Amino acid sequence: MELFRHILDLDFEWLINTYQTYIYLILFLVIFIETGIVAMPFLPGDSLLFTAGLFARLGYLNISLLVLLLFFAAVLGDNSNYWIGRTFGLKVMKIKFRGKFIVKQKYLDKTHSFYEKHGTKTIIMARFVPIVRTFAPFVAGIAEMKYRRFLSFDIFGGALWICTLTFAGYFLGTISWIKANIELVAIGIVIISILPIVLTVVKNKLKKN
Repeated sequence: MELFRHILDLDFEWLINTYQTYIYLILFLVIFIETGIVAMPFLPGDSLLFTAGLFARLGYLNISLLVLLLFFAAVLGDNSNYWIGRTFGLKVMKIKFRGKFIVKQKYLDKTHSFYEKHGTKTIIMARFVPIVRTFAPFVAGIAEMKYRRFLSFDIFGGALWICTLTFAGYFLGTISWIKANIELVAIGIVIISILPIVLTVVKNKLKKN
């Protein structure tokens, strides 16, 4: 529980001092679980990548090893989530209760149609949106999106997500204000990440009104 609390707090100094080189394994597992297990969307993603890059700039972590490991964690996580959705999620959706499916077939058909048309950009864009990035590959599996298509764009999206945020932390880590206000920067990243969702909800409400 103490480890979990320090991960949520992005307390890299404590993590590095306590676990030393095992910090790489911890970061790998956090990204893998956040993207690979549909029940764990609340783990830090964007802010963790940025902070990891910042600590790499400060000399605590190897930036090349960090980016490579986190890239594999992100891709393996999404693929795990995809196959969980395709193998188990789809079966659960087709379970009948009192003679009726839990989810109507027309909704599954609509989801499949959506991912056939917009699945590629959904997989890429979802990487940058907390919670959505955890559910997107799971739903892609349920929608039976073609795996080869899913994999190619997932690799591209994973590389873009990991490199963008990790290197942002690495290169902006030289700014003294950022080094002194890591907590505020992490909160800012989370707010920016969820802003598209908020704007979409507001836009839809305005349209309805």
